[in-house]
Amino acid sequence: MIRNYDRVPSTLVRAYADLDVATVHEARGKRGAMAAAIKPIHPGMRVCGTALTVRSQPGDNLMLHKAIDIVSPGEILVVDMTGWEGGPWGDLMSVSAKARGCGGLVIDGYVRDSETIRAHGFNVFSRGLSVNGTFKEAIGLINHPVSCGGVIVAPGDLILGDDDGVCVVPKAEAEAVLEQAKIRVEDELVSREQFARGETLWNLAGFQKLAEAKGLREEPVTGEEN
Repeated sequence: MIRNYDRVPSTLVRAYADLDVATVHEARGKRGAMAAAIKPIHPGMRVCGTALTVRSQPGDNLMLHKAIDIVSPGEILVVDMTGWEGGPWGDLMSVSAKARGCGGLVIDGYVRDSETIRAHGFNVFSRGLSVNGTFKEAIGLINHPVSCGGVIVAPGDLILGDDDGVCVVPKAEAEAVLEQAKIRVEDELVSREQFARGETLWNLAGFQKLAEAKGLREEPVTGEEN
């Protein structure tokens, strides 16, 4: 278990708080998106914070309890459970984690007690729900790089999740990706106004020429039907 590591600064984390995952994923060059199966267990859940990473043995949640014990306020628990189809996280763990300031859970695996977790206001992203219980016997890793949803996550990386899924921004890229995301937001505001007037991206972006260069052939317009 590693206790000392660099994190994305809190000022940058706050700057990401109002951005959506799709914008950040695009701003990062279409990189960092976890597997589409990892979604919030209820619509409207959101996470934005730095990663506390956990590698836990399938069927065992001992290290998840250790992670709750050491989590810092605002950190997101990012857990590699290798997609194991059981419920290593539930109601009481959510209460404990929230009380200690944890910003949420992202797990490459499953959870249970979904209704009571929502009632407690704790944000959880997982592959789904499973009632299967776990043991507390196996040692794993805390705050080492892990694979979660097909993405390598290092402790202290930025984690952003909303209804669309989860995106990871490495510490070293956080500032540059934020600037690109802000540019995208401004550009999309302009585009939205143009689309509201009836314009299409096909015309504005010159997709006709691109498609013709790729071999698009269209039947000529012969006139309007009566």
